[in-house]
Amino acid sequence: MRAQPKASHFINGEYVEDTAGKVIECVYPATGEVIAKLHSATPAIIGQALNAARDAQKAWAKLSGTERGRVLRRAADIIRERNRALSELETLDTGKPMQETLYVDATSGADALEYFGGLAGSLTGEHIQLGDDWVYTKRIPLGVCVGIGAWNYPTQIACWKGAPALACGNAMVFKPSETTPLCALKVAEILIEAGAPAGIYNVVQGYGDVGAALVTDPRVDKVSLTGSAPTGRKVYAAAAEGMKHVTMELGGKSPLIIFDDADVENAVGGAMLGNMYSTGQVCSNGTRVFVQKGIKDKFLKRFAERAEQIKLGDPLDEETQMGPMVSKNQRDIVLGFIEKGKSEGATLITGGNAVDGDGYYIQPTAFSDVTDDMTIAREEIFGPVMSVLEFDTEEEVIKRANDTDLGLAAGVFTNDITRAHRVIDQLEAGTCYINTYNDAPVEAPFGGVKMSGVGRENSKEAINHYSQMKTVYVKMGPVDSPY
Repeated sequence: MRAQPKASHFINGEYVEDTAGKVIECVYPATGEVIAKLHSATPAIIGQALNAARDAQKAWAKLSGTERGRVLRRAADIIRERNRALSELETLDTGKPMQETLYVDATSGADALEYFGGLAGSLTGEHIQLGDDWVYTKRIPLGVCVGIGAWNYPTQIACWKGAPALACGNAMVFKPSETTPLCALKVAEILIEAGAPAGIYNVVQGYGDVGAALVTDPRVDKVSLTGSAPTGRKVYAAAAEGMKHVTMELGGKSPLIIFDDADVENAVGGAMLGNMYSTGQVCSNGTRVFVQKGIKDKFLKRFAERAEQIKLGDPLDEETQMGPMVSKNQRDIVLGFIEKGKSEGATLITGGNAVDGDGYYIQPTAFSDVTDDMTIAREEIFGPVMSVLEFDTEEEVIKRANDTDLGLAAGVFTNDITRAHRVIDQLEAGTCYINTYNDAPVEAPFGGVKMSGVGRENSKEAINHYSQMKTVYVKMGPVDSPY
C-alpha cells in the first residue's frame, strides 16, 4: 500500500496506533485501489489526544504571540519546500489532479500558517481610561479546540482551522474525514518539526462516532466543522449543550447570476470554476447559474464546447484537468441527481454519464431549462453538475436567487459595475464575487449565512472565533459602597 502512514493517529508529538479501532480503508479514487489502512480512534485514543492537548495548551498560551507565530511561519516554509510530495499525497487521498493540488491545496495551507503566524504577535487588547480609574482588556485563548474536516480539501482545512487556533494560544485535536485521512497527519508532523510543542496539534482518525465523542467531551472548548448543513445542525446542537464556541462552515446551493452585458468567455470561465473545478466538489460552488435570456443560447453553446474539451485522466499526470469523484458512493449520489434532472424535465446540454473503466469518473455535466422547483436546483449535488436557469429582470433574479435556506456564496457577472454592487448587496450570502468565482485568499473572510453556517474562516475575523476578551477594571481610589 503506497501511502500507508507510520500509524493512524498523531498525538503528543508522535504517531500512535490502536488496532482495536474499526478499520478505515483509504481508496485511491482513480483506480479503486486501497492505498492505506488506518484505524478509527478508540475511546482510549480520544482521551489520550484530549489530555495531551489540554496539558500542552497552557504553556503554549504563555509564549508571546511572536514566538507562536515564528513556529507557524517555519511550518509554512517547510510545507512550501515539500509542496510536490504533499501535493502527490493529496492527489492520492482525494483523486484531485496534480494540476490543482500543486497550486492550491498545500500552498493554501502554507498561506494560512504564514498569515496567522504574522498576526499572532499583534493580538492585543486595549486600554480604556475612566477618569482616575481604568479598564484594560486582554485577548485570551479558548483552550482546547476540535477541528472536524471535510474530504474535499484535507490539507487546506487542517491548516485553515489549525493556524488561527494555534496563533491565539489554543491547542487542537483535528479529525479528518474518514474518506481522506492521510494529509492531516503530515501537517501535524511538520508543525512538530517547525518547533510546536508536543500535544499542541493532534490528529485522530474516525467515523461519525469519533466526531460526536470529541464534540461532546467536557475537555473541549471550541468546535469547528467543515461539512454539510445537516451534519452542521447536529454538531452545532451537540456543542451548544456544553456551551462550546463554534464555527460551522457548511454547504451551499449558491447562485451565479450572468447578465446579458457580461463578457461571455469570462462568464463561462467563472461558471467552469464554480461548477467543474475539483470535479465540482466545492461547498461554495455556484451551481444555480441564472443566465439572462438575451445571452443564454450563446452562453450554453460556449460552455458545452469548453466542457467537452476538459481532459479527464490519471490525476498524477499534470496534463489531466479533471480527476474522479472522491468515492464510488459520491459518484453514485451525483449520478442519482443527474437522473432526477432528466426525469423532472431539465434539458441535458453536455455530459451526464459515468466514464467507463477504473476509478470513479463522471463527465462534466450541464443542464438547461432548469426551474426553481427541480431537485437539481434545490439540493446540494457536490459533483460536476451545473444547472442553468433563465431570467428576465434584475428584480426577478434577486428574489429567485435568495429563495433557499442556504447562503454560502453568490456571484454576479456584468459589465455594469453599479448593477454589480447593487445586486450583490441584495444577495443573501456570506461570500460574494463580482466578475470572478471561488477565489478564497486567506486574507479574506470565508463563510456563509442562514443554514450555510456560523462564524468565518480566514482573515482577522477568524481570530474572533478562536479567542475571547477578558476585561479588567482597575480602581485607583477608595471603594464607594452604600452598605
